[in-house]
Amino acid sequence: MMQDINNNKNDDAKYCKWTQKANLSCKWRYILLLASLFILLIDQITKWEVRHMLRLYEIKTVIPNYWNWTLAYNKGAAFSFLANQSSDWPRVFFGVLAMIIAIWLINYILSKAYSRLTGIALSFILGGAIGNLTDRIIFGKVTDFIQWYYHTYYWPAFNVADSCVFIGVVLLIIEGVFFAKDTHGAK
Repeated sequence: MMQDINNNKNDDAKYCKWTQKANLSCKWRYILLLASLFILLIDQITKWEVRHMLRLYEIKTVIPNYWNWTLAYNKGAAFSFLANQSSDWPRVFFGVLAMIIAIWLINYILSKAYSRLTGIALSFILGGAIGNLTDRIIFGKVTDFIQWYYHTYYWPAFNVADSCVFIGVVLLIIEGVFFAKDTHGAK
């Protein structure tokens, strides 16, 4: 009986290693920043390829009735929110907002205590945020190219940076819902 309890504690310790809040090493923090840089590079390479391979709104079918490559630009936020504004204020606003978020995330990754899973999530969000910020600074708009659809129902086009931000947010939600401890210390 006592052996089973000790085994369970050891299994819990291994399992929780990724979700326990800790003051992570400098090496781990720099690995997270390098992961963000890798995401940024992959995002920019894929966007460059699409800008050079496709004309605006040209469609290359990957899986009929489900998935296309298409070149589209977004001057607004997610799902082209405020993209049709005639002024530059949405571009400036979202660019400044992305810079503030990126600076905050870098500071958080380098200086706060958090779980490894939170760190991975934040590195995905940081890489994606900087990827789209780079587009806003260089082109004044974000390059999108992944188009999912089901027959005639289309999801707005997106890119690698958007996908990474989404993955990061999902990881934070999963950790918050399934691994967060309440104020009494229970799972």
